Amino acid sequence: MNEIKILWVDDEIELLKPHILFLEKKNYKVSTCQSGTDAIEEIDEDTYDIVFLDENMPGITGLETLTELKAKKPDLPVVMITKSEEEYIMEEAIGSKIADYLIKPVNPNQILLSLKKNLDISRLVSEKTTSNYQQEFRKIAMDLTMVNSYEEWVELYKKLIYWELELENIEDTGLIEILESQKVEANIQFGKFIEKNYKKWFESDKGPVMSHTVFKEWISPNIKKGKPTLLVVIDNLRYDQWRSFESTVTNYYKKVKECAYYSILPTATQYARNAIFSGLMPLEMERLHSSLWKNDTDEGGKNLHEEDFLAEQIRRQGLSIKWEYHKISSLKAGKQLAQNFKSLKEKDLTVLVYNFVDMLSHAKTEMEVVKELASNDKAYRSLTQSWFKNSPLLDIIQQAQQLGFKLIITTDHGTINVKNPSKVVGDKETSLNLRYKTGRSLSYEQKDVMAVKNPKEIYLPAINMSNSFIFAKGDLFFAYPNNYNHYVSYYRNTYQHGGISLEEMIIPFVILEPK
Repeated sequence: MNEIKILWVDDEIELLKPHILFLEKKNYKVSTCQSGTDAIEEIDEDTYDIVFLDENMPGITGLETLTELKAKKPDLPVVMITKSEEEYIMEEAIGSKIADYLIKPVNPNQILLSLKKNLDISRLVSEKTTSNYQQEFRKIAMDLTMVNSYEEWVELYKKLIYWELELENIEDTGLIEILESQKVEANIQFGKFIEKNYKKWFESDKGPVMSHTVFKEWISPNIKKGKPTLLVVIDNLRYDQWRSFESTVTNYYKKVKECAYYSILPTATQYARNAIFSGLMPLEMERLHSSLWKNDTDEGGKNLHEEDFLAEQIRRQGLSIKWEYHKISSLKAGKQLAQNFKSLKEKDLTVLVYNFVDMLSHAKTEMEVVKELASNDKAYRSLTQSWFKNSPLLDIIQQAQQLGFKLIITTDHGTINVKNPSKVVGDKETSLNLRYKTGRSLSYEQKDVMAVKNPKEIYLPAINMSNSFIFAKGDLFFAYPNNYNHYVSYYRNTYQHGGISLEEMIIPFVILEPK
């Protein structure tokens, strides 16, 4: 460990000689001075790791010295030491961003603990995290061989996310690589699980809550007449991205319930989000609302009728409520809704579809600068967090809290960073998505996909009698043999959706009440 340099400022410094000797025996280097003025000069002339500062000194006070020290070196940790327990002094010191606050008389172990807390915390947390993950690694590996229900897959996926977020704060590339390999293995096993069980979920009532049932099962029961509810559907939001800004939301709201539902296949907006708002599977949408549903090969936008689908579902469920639907696809539209949000407090349900994360994933494919900014999952989370903290959506959520809205946050599907190509051949009518294909006479690598010869078995429309669907597993993406190398280099390491992965299919669903 590098030598830690401490500056201790106290007008009665001679009384602290035993403490200083104690620290020097622990290999800390301690310099001393007896006034705030001397302390300010000292940090100009030398570099220190931490300052212990007496509050009550002749000349300029400890609080005044603290202000000067922070102005010169904002990141220098300062521990305030005082005889006084007066609340205003504590508040002033905390407001000035002190690292710690100790009441005299202090004992050597208090000082040592404060040093550990402020200077060794990164190392100690890193060591503890590393040790804990090494123990957990074996358990996760064992769980991967045994997990066999949709509930267990949700728990395992949450566990992987937990460790991914824990490990991203420590500099141990070896452990991060081990976790990445566990995620890859988890998606291989999850693909097999979905292939074996997905069709069965439609044959009985023993499947999970899914895109087409989530409104009826989890949203409708939370809508109360006279009590406004805000439902926010953030397009393309993965579970780990929700975790990245969860703490910002919980500054204003307390969580009542957090759970996960499963996106239908394909995990694409046209299918999954329309299923949420219609309460129907795509095959049923095509049959019952042919004027509203568009297949992959049809011209025009595929998500232009969400409000109409929602109106039909609300009518079908017999919900006698006042409601409004808004879709935000630009900063200008977000700001406009934020300005007018108070007018929605009389509605029982306000539905807000927010498209930023979807735009981000598409921009990553198309724009080099975004490829740099979101080069991996950690950076992708960071970008999402930064967007959320500066977005009109946060303003809307703050207003909702003040107006007493219940808040529900969810999404339609997630995305996965695709790494490996899988060759596919189809005719010119084959759909364009990189994670699923529908068409006639598809040829593909059997091991890479879940193939569905009869789409009606999983309640998907077939454009003609011989149409089938294939869904890419894990982190694969479909590439045509023509111009293969260019295509692969363009799409590798981009965020895509439509296929089968934990990231795309396991969807966060959170109910919150205003604080």
